[in-house]
Amino acid sequence: MEHLPVMFAEALQQLAIKKDGIYLDCTFGRGGHSQGILNLLGSSGRLLAFDRDLDAVDSAYARGMLEDKRFELKHCCFSELENVVTTEGLVGKIDGVLMDLGVSSPQLDNSERGFSFLRDGPLDMRMDGTAGLTAEQWLASVDEKELVKVLFEYGEERFARRIARAIVERRVETPITTTRELAKLIEDVVPLKEKHKHPATRSFQAIRIEINSELDELKAVLHQSARVLAPGGRMVVISFHSLEDRIVKRFIRSESGAKYNPGKLPIKEVDIAKGILKSVGKALKATLQETTQNPRARSAMLRVAERL
Repeated sequence: MEHLPVMFAEALQQLAIKKDGIYLDCTFGRGGHSQGILNLLGSSGRLLAFDRDLDAVDSAYARGMLEDKRFELKHCCFSELENVVTTEGLVGKIDGVLMDLGVSSPQLDNSERGFSFLRDGPLDMRMDGTAGLTAEQWLASVDEKELVKVLFEYGEERFARRIARAIVERRVETPITTTRELAKLIEDVVPLKEKHKHPATRSFQAIRIEINSELDELKAVLHQSARVLAPGGRMVVISFHSLEDRIVKRFIRSESGAKYNPGKLPIKEVDIAKGILKSVGKALKATLQETTQNPRARSAMLRVAERL
């Protein structure tokens, strides 16, 4: 059965793809969205895709698609987007940018990557396995107060203090090296269990976000995407938790309509800074049919903005 990414049809529809357009897929993953975009492009269209995960860039999906001369794939993170587009001479020429945020299915399915507590594996969690600290290394040295902050802010974990204290006490005795060890530790110290949710869910999310600087990367790519879009070009973002969606929503709102410094009174037309985007429609959610077939789609939220 062909793999289709979350909100596949909605994402392609909202990109409003032109046959001769130039598009960016910021999260290649298994190439589902990228292939969908290519299928709608004509012979003069072009697609540039990114992924910070070297496994995705070197995958069989990628090798097959790279035979298409309209397609190019870069190993880089979100914050490098504008540099890549500038090098390609495409600033102001991009007709659409797509971002499918969060962890991809291949990353979750591979226990060696350490993203899932459902499979035992090394405590890694890096999107780019070639750079940065692993979750194991970070947990071995992070200050307890900083750990509390990460768990509370990025995981919205109300038992952050209790979990952080347990991690710090455990690491004094023995290093926490596997996903199962960490998940079991958290399960043992969380006093109240949420229905249909493993007690480690929020903590794993928080640690992953911290390890990969996900929210900072998202903020960077939103600003950069807006700057590289052509007039009428669209930005389509699919997020999977409230922290991401809040950032996307606020960014689109901040870049839509007139903006000014309220300290400058009286306000003159020349002092009003115009936003460079407009919001397109309301946020979309996955259909009941899709969420039934793919439970991961339940939390998906799709937002669209257009360059003025």
